[in-house]
Amino acid sequence: MDAFNYFYASQILFKPIHLNMLKATGIFKNYGSLQVLKGVDIEISKGEIVSIAGSSGAGKSTLLHILGTLDVADKGEIYLDNTPVFKLNGKKLAAFRNKHIGFVFQFHHLLPEFTALENVCIPGWIAGRKTKEVQEKALPLLELLGLKDRSEHKPGELSGGEQQRVAVARALINNPSIVMADEPTGNLDSANAKELHNLFIDLRNRFQQTFLIVTHNEELAQMSDRILHMKDGKMF
Repeated sequence: MDAFNYFYASQILFKPIHLNMLKATGIFKNYGSLQVLKGVDIEISKGEIVSIAGSSGAGKSTLLHILGTLDVADKGEIYLDNTPVFKLNGKKLAAFRNKHIGFVFQFHHLLPEFTALENVCIPGWIAGRKTKEVQEKALPLLELLGLKDRSEHKPGELSGGEQQRVAVARALINNPSIVMADEPTGNLDSANAKELHNLFIDLRNRFQQTFLIVTHNEELAQMSDRILHMKDGKMF
């Protein structure tokens, strides 16, 4: 068993599995006089792939950013892996986010001056892990995602699909409780989008990785375990 599979197998065997990986209740958010979220509730179990669909302006990305602790709700409670994240702030919140949440965005947000390997390693380095330890996890991740021979290439030398797979590897480097993806296929052609869809499913099937995905892509949404629909700041 290679290092990547051994690492994930150890997590599955020894980490307690909770019924709800993520639970949020009564999430409200205003921007000035504009009410964006109007009491949203959501529950996601470990190993689920859940998509949030809806038209632009429905509040999908705002909700994802609040659930991912990148923004703060005006009202409501969020539990992630049984931790009340609404009670965390400052360095404790940043450390929790780094350890428990992986992010994949439409625009990959890779640092252009770093190689693919270095970009993947950054969250591990932020967590204070040793360089060798993080690289030993990152290299099998890149291999798993079909990027074994691209690890020393910088983002400008990679295709759009390759850049997004580097972003996925970066999201996974700290073995997060959940990966949150905001329009992850929005900047990809249909072939690379389908490849990314299948990758999410493979990661869930092999490692019980949990995903929450905001998407306009109907095909990606249909491949999820559940589709949640948002309209005018409410969940339907």
